[in-house]
Amino acid sequence: MKLRRETRILKDKAISSLRRATAAFNSYDDDGRVTTVLLHLQHSFEMLLKAALVQRRVRVFDSRLGQSIGFEKCVNLGLEHLRLSDEEAGTLRTIDAFRDDEQHWYNQLSEGLLYAHARAVVTLFDDLLQREFNDRLANHLPLRVLPISAEPPKDIQLLIDEEYQRIAELLRPGKRQRAEAKARIRSMLAMEAHATEGVLVSRKDVSRVERAILQRKERHQVFPRLSNLGTEIAGEGLQVTVRFSKNKGAPVRLVGADEDVEAAAIREVDLQRKYHFSPAAARRAQLECERLAQNFHHGRL
Repeated sequence: MKLRRETRILKDKAISSLRRATAAFNSYDDDGRVTTVLLHLQHSFEMLLKAALVQRRVRVFDSRLGQSIGFEKCVNLGLEHLRLSDEEAGTLRTIDAFRDDEQHWYNQLSEGLLYAHARAVVTLFDDLLQREFNDRLANHLPLRVLPISAEPPKDIQLLIDEEYQRIAELLRPGKRQRAEAKARIRSMLAMEAHATEGVLVSRKDVSRVERAILQRKERHQVFPRLSNLGTEIAGEGLQVTVRFSKNKGAPVRLVGADEDVEAAAIREVDLQRKYHFSPAAARRAQLECERLAQNFHHGRL
């Protein structure tokens, strides 16, 4: 396949970042290890998505700002142009949510959850590389640097249950490990990106979950969206592949800001962030609606 010049540069950057991520994952040095893994995993996929989009001649620059688009927009364009599945998009959004919290504040991932997501991203990277460029990851990396673990990968529901129990233990009276518990809660909330887009982990969400755990609520009550998350694991050793899957999501309903509801955690959604209307565009849309309403009222439609 003949690559465009920008495509080749972006693809090379993607592979370079994945090399850094996998080398950090397998490092004996724990100092900054998780941070390095998450930063490079997220960057590797932003570059790979942009490489594939550029090759397909999809615009990856914001025409208004003149700057390249961000990760979330890349994923949305990937759904539209690169045949990304909802499950694949969820995996990428979760990595981005982990990275966002790690870069701007902090979170804490168990080794099992880190491995499951790192392995899933490597699997997806290889899948997309093959789909879009007829290339394989093995052509660029020796097998020894792919993320490995001394333990076989566990089912994601088992990992989530173990993490929930660990958080509950950290919150027990007298433990004085609340900061670590909240860091782990942030990671659990970030994983909801598997099931829904626009996930932003807030202090209010963390506090609500903390209170629910202290009230000894069951995990499925506190994190209903994670109850439908699954993993498809195949292969052995270095050839293992991990893909996330999901069933129908948990029921969700919109509530008003002043509505008193019984819930373990309430996800606040910034509609302006989800629907990217500028004030001028919103005003034009409002005027057009008013014009159509008047025409309908006077029988002109």
